[in-house]
Amino acid sequence: MSATTGVYGVLPDLNTLLLGPFGEYVFMQRALVGCLAVCLGAVPVGIFMTLRRMSLTGDAMAHAILPGAAIAYLLSGLSLFGLTLGGLIAGLAVAILAGWVARSTHLKEDTSLAAFCLISLALGVIALSVKQSKVDLFHVLFGNILALDNVALLLLAGIGSVSLILLAVLYRPLVIECVDPSFLRRSGHLSSLAHYGFLFLMVINLVAGFHALGTLMAIGMMILPSAAARFWAKTLDGILVCAVLIGFAGCYVGLLLSFYFDLPAGPAIVISLGTIYVTSLFVGSKGGLFERLYLKRHFTG
Repeated sequence: MSATTGVYGVLPDLNTLLLGPFGEYVFMQRALVGCLAVCLGAVPVGIFMTLRRMSLTGDAMAHAILPGAAIAYLLSGLSLFGLTLGGLIAGLAVAILAGWVARSTHLKEDTSLAAFCLISLALGVIALSVKQSKVDLFHVLFGNILALDNVALLLLAGIGSVSLILLAVLYRPLVIECVDPSFLRRSGHLSSLAHYGFLFLMVINLVAGFHALGTLMAIGMMILPSAAARFWAKTLDGILVCAVLIGFAGCYVGLLLSFYFDLPAGPAIVISLGTIYVTSLFVGSKGGLFERLYLKRHFTG
């Protein structure tokens, strides 16, 4: 067999390996579309979370939606509307309470948020233990991206669309707050609007991520692409585009790993995104460790 024949013989196999699962199986197509919808809304919000140093706040908020989802599960089972409404109410309640305590007492917002999120997490686990079903607990904690139906896809697309619209409205105040928070606070109610509006964006995207990846993995879709993009772009527009592309790539690779190696889809996606982040940390062209080492040797050599 000639070299040319050998190359053309490999290409169809590679095409089948990379695209076959999405061409043959409807559940894989829905999973990919659902992931992309979550990325469009969650990744831009994740960028502002990293810029505002709220990454751990987002992780705490992800746990805050658990009791609402658990109570909704007890009342309505795995109802899409019930789980969404329960998670949304719980997340918003914790965010509002934490903000109110921080503004009414001497406690900082991170302390009050951590306290309420720990209480919420404990209530959620207790509520889930009532039915004593490990399968359902796994579904709530780690999601079930491979079981998305058309209604769930419409929900994820709707949340992503609302998130992009609100982010466009709040874009300028959020950028100002990242650069000079004191200036925005002096401007009056604009600071509170940006703050609570951003918390609302966090909650609705965590609820969307909850349906796809579960409460424990949802935050990974928001933070990891954003953190990785910081090593490839310097301008905010560049970081936004780069982070969304990284999110798409991580979801695609994660779903392939899940399909071929029989792995849970949510953790596989987060592992893929984590691998991209660690790779960017070392070889990124904008502040990666190898670039820093090269520049250090160049200036000291």
